[in-house]
Amino acid sequence: MGCNSCHEILNTNAPGAPAVTRIRLLKPTSVALCATCHSDIVNASHPHAPVKRNCLTCHTPHVSEEKGLLKKDLSGEKGKNLCLDCHKQGLETPKGGSRHAALDMGCNTCHATHKSGDDCKPETRYHLVKAEADLCKDCHDPQDPKLQKAHHDQPVNGSDCLSCHDPHESRSPKLQRATLHSPYQMQACDSCHLPAKDGKVVLVNNDRRTLCVTCHADQVEATEKAPVQHPGAASDCTDCHDAHGSKSQWLMKPDPVNACLPCHQQQAEEHKKAHPHDPVFQQGCTICHMGHGGNNQHLLRVASPNALCLECHGTEVIPQPVENTPEVTIFDGKVRLPDTYFHRIRLLSLEHGTGHPVKNHPVTDVLDLNAPGKVKASMNCLTCHQPHSSANRALLVKDQAPDMAFCRNCHNNASDLKSAGTKIGDK
Repeated sequence: MGCNSCHEILNTNAPGAPAVTRIRLLKPTSVALCATCHSDIVNASHPHAPVKRNCLTCHTPHVSEEKGLLKKDLSGEKGKNLCLDCHKQGLETPKGGSRHAALDMGCNTCHATHKSGDDCKPETRYHLVKAEADLCKDCHDPQDPKLQKAHHDQPVNGSDCLSCHDPHESRSPKLQRATLHSPYQMQACDSCHLPAKDGKVVLVNNDRRTLCVTCHADQVEATEKAPVQHPGAASDCTDCHDAHGSKSQWLMKPDPVNACLPCHQQQAEEHKKAHPHDPVFQQGCTICHMGHGGNNQHLLRVASPNALCLECHGTEVIPQPVENTPEVTIFDGKVRLPDTYFHRIRLLSLEHGTGHPVKNHPVTDVLDLNAPGKVKASMNCLTCHQPHSSANRALLVKDQAPDMAFCRNCHNNASDLKSAGTKIGDK
């Protein structure tokens, strides 16, 4: 191999002009060029984000003192650690909190940057060098008497350590998760557990759902009375919830997105589209949907699609801060979001049901002025937008691009855009 493996040399010899030599890459982008040799990395099923954008974010193209042509080492403090140029874990441990000592050993102690595989496995999602339980045991011996005492002599070998502990840092001691189940938080383990037997966990009641209902009977009653019920709410509670702790509200496991996708395969397929809706695939399904049961179709938090969307995209709803946390709430305190979430949300200044995507364009039902009370054209956010994802930006229905061809689905008379013909959904 040589320079011409990546570069093309162009010599220009125009009459009467000095000779010019130009050098350019054989491919238009660094990712495309690197893929000619490293296609297994670039085309992996769950790549590290920079792999899809620019390999030179982390690597130098020619020579480096670091292994793998990296720009910097993967350990050390900010400024010396390559990973900390993008990732902030371990840099902002709050007072009274805890920080994992393994961070000082280097990020590659636990992470394999280019690992790929089944998206549902945590070791793939978080690019771990091995499965979580096995990874923790590299440093923490499950037979250590101190470790056993800290866990009330319950068997921890093979347990999911990350159900209780944050792998990087926490605002609580002992790296405890942000959200803890009350009995665990109060160290009332005997509320659910009996002493271990033959190295196995023994519960107070063998039926886990019955055990949960001991404290959460109100949830069961509310679900049974709800006009629309989630079938999953009638099964084992620990299918969706962690019994000890979680990084998210409601103790969802493994997180608020992937708790739902194993059952909701259609939405899982939508996750593969180029433009996913952030609340769905970054924050969690329960931003828009009730988890157990509700009054509205599709378990939506409110009956009207517009009211649902405008909870985030409207100017009249003001998220409320949660004291002593980096979070805000919407839906009257029922849903929590990061306090930075609304920094990137597009707000719509609507007036009298109009104003998007252009001034005076309706976003609600258009009434027939000649027949009071009659709807001339049905209209809401879902007339034009998909709620979960799209192949094109703007999340338009049928994965269409946001151009005039889309508008002509309704406005098929170019000389009179105030009139609308066939609705998008009718085509």
